[in-house]
Amino acid sequence: MRVVATRLAAAPAPAPAPAPALRPLLLLLLVLLLVSAPLAIGAAAMAGHVLGGVKENPAAANSAESDGLGRFAVEEHNKRQNALLEFVRVVEAKEQVVAGTLHHLTLEAIEAGRKKVYEAKVWVKPWLDFKELQEFVHKGDATTFTSADLGAKKGGHEPGWREVPVEDPVVKDAAHHAVKSIQERLWKTLQNLTF
Repeated sequence: MRVVATRLAAAPAPAPAPAPALRPLLLLLLVLLLVSAPLAIGAAAMAGHVLGGVKENPAAANSAESDGLGRFAVEEHNKRQNALLEFVRVVEAKEQVVAGTLHHLTLEAIEAGRKKVYEAKVWVKPWLDFKELQEFVHKGDATTFTSADLGAKKGGHEPGWREVPVEDPVVKDAAHHAVKSIQERLWKTLQNLTF
């Protein structure tokens, strides 16, 4: 009998129920935990990306979107300054995520017959159909001839085949262009056939 009594005495007492005043606090803590878990997962997925930082985007310099933004920047500058710049091309494009996207563009434009380099910042909020030129600064005269004019890059052009990332926007754009050209030629050929 004595052994049984010791075992009963050694058993832990059940935990007391939380006080009624603490229940809302515990419920709030649980909700915060459930809400913050997906945010933490999203932050882990974006590891390596600086939120709000300027991000290089080499493929964007040759994209239709950057070209359109460059033309917009030159047109807005011309309106504001009563200038007569003529857009040539976007040389470099960077992006910064803000309330929308702030596009940092280095572009070439012709002023009085001379090619010059400008840096422009264009703020875009596509969901509001909003586009605004934030800054347009002259950076100097453009070189008359660059390797970018030929599409050539220094180094990295060894002979033979090499692998390219299929997710690269430049590769996707080139593949889309090639397929479209082949389809157009095929369609013209089929139209000329008579049965």
